[in-house]
Amino acid sequence: MIFPLIFSIRRRALQWLQAISLCLLSTAFCSEAAAASVTVQVLDAAGAPAPNAVVYAVPVGGQSVPRNQKPTEVEQKNIHFYPLVTVVQTGTAIAFPNHDKVRHQVYSFSPPKTFELKLYAGVPSNPIVFDKPGIVVLGCNIHDEMVAYIQVVDTPYFGKTDMSGSVKLDGLVNGKYVLKVWYFRMAANEAPLEQAFSLQGTDLSLATKLHVKAVPVE
Repeated sequence: MIFPLIFSIRRRALQWLQAISLCLLSTAFCSEAAAASVTVQVLDAAGAPAPNAVVYAVPVGGQSVPRNQKPTEVEQKNIHFYPLVTVVQTGTAIAFPNHDKVRHQVYSFSPPKTFELKLYAGVPSNPIVFDKPGIVVLGCNIHDEMVAYIQVVDTPYFGKTDMSGSVKLDGLVNGKYVLKVWYFRMAANEAPLEQAFSLQGTDLSLATKLHVKAVPVE
């Protein structure tokens, strides 16, 4: 009687493990299926595409969101910053390699991140961590014509419009959001444009129009 009992217990345990595995697979599949994309078209005041607009979706429904803190670079080349506009999530480290033959002294007085990289060539030993949300304006103490912008956001769902004024935000989970759009030609203290939307596992297309004229740069 002992062996049949042991066999029965093992069989039930195996069935239980199989049920749990199926449940976990189903949950993972449903979770992935629930993720959606939002495509945003940004136009300027004249109705033309606006490249280099920062677009991000801020969750407002209490949904859990991942982190997106990939190391980033803003390089100096030909006495310019590249890219002109960068967007990162809070906590992201940004390196500032100098590829010019002259030295630069990169700085920012912006409240979200005040810093200064003393006169240097090559790559500074330590990147700068941008740990507060907001707009950071970059400059060079040696070359006044050099300027660039970093938008630091509290969300992993962000991007920058291409030359057609379009950007696609992927992997958004179900819930309520506020879409925010910022452009470097907006007034210094002007808040990003906002638009509320909701997702329920279906891709969405949105459009917004700036109050300023766009500059056709990459």
